[in-house]
Amino acid sequence: MSSNLPEPTDVSTPPDTPPGSQRRLSGISPWNEWALATFLFCSTVVCVSVAGLFYGTGDFRFFASLWAIFLRPRIIIYGLLFSIPLISILLAHELGHFFACRYYGMNCTPPYFIPLPISIAGTMGAFIRIRSPFPNKRALFDIGVAGPLAGFVFVVPFLYFGISLSQVVPKGSFPPGAPSFGEPLIFRLLGAFILGYSPDRQDMLAHPIAMAAWVGLLATSLNLLPIWQLDGGHIAYAVLGRERQRQFSLAGLAFLILLSIWQWRSPSYLLFAVLLLVFGWRARFYHPSTLFDSEPIGRGRVIVGVLALLILLFCFIPNPISFGY
Repeated sequence: MSSNLPEPTDVSTPPDTPPGSQRRLSGISPWNEWALATFLFCSTVVCVSVAGLFYGTGDFRFFASLWAIFLRPRIIIYGLLFSIPLISILLAHELGHFFACRYYGMNCTPPYFIPLPISIAGTMGAFIRIRSPFPNKRALFDIGVAGPLAGFVFVVPFLYFGISLSQVVPKGSFPPGAPSFGEPLIFRLLGAFILGYSPDRQDMLAHPIAMAAWVGLLATSLNLLPIWQLDGGHIAYAVLGRERQRQFSLAGLAFLILLSIWQWRSPSYLLFAVLLLVFGWRARFYHPSTLFDSEPIGRGRVIVGVLALLILLFCFIPNPISFGY
């Protein structure tokens, strides 16, 4: 995820610069930013590893997992089977943004991970803060799409390998009240191809690596939604323009809210929709303009934009998590 919060003193391309000529910045982040990023990264690795015990042992009690690690330290290997793939996916995503910013000479922070100790993933993802305004729509598109594409390249092999280590069991084998995780289209297609998985008559006991890929798919799909300053919002602005991107933002937000109301017993997207509503309201859901908005992005980027849309459709999970009632 990238966040563009421009500051007047950090302009990579002055207004009088001719289109196509951009002044590059060294953009070396201060030591304290890298120190904070390192601390958050290490904290997130710990939290994600503990969360991984949920999928390795089947025990979804956070403090019980901590106690189990204290009694049997070697049990953390189950957590690492989850945390290493997931951290790799999230890091690839953020480094895609980071190096794209460096390519365009834009000032940005290192990736900041967000640890979330008591949760099914151990993290709320990661982000970078982009201080410079985007010089044109080409830069906006490239930086926006670089993260999801890089993350997706890592997701697919982890998903394939994780599903190959998973097991299929007869439908209804899980105890009442056990959490059930929704399956995106790519998950079902690979499950059918590798294991002959049929959701109508079977359940899948997913390996921790497969669950890490599942979280990666969820993060990728959320970031690709064409809402405000999500990665998908950057892509939509570059391809469709300011007004149409705002319309997609409002439509996407309404979709998330209606989806949560429809699934009122487990409204997985409601909090995410509320956060987008709060942060987008101040700007009336308009995406910030680039310095040279009139420059075209070219046919090649439009094709990549269609590819990003397909990735969104294959990764989106209508009901990420539910519980038996």
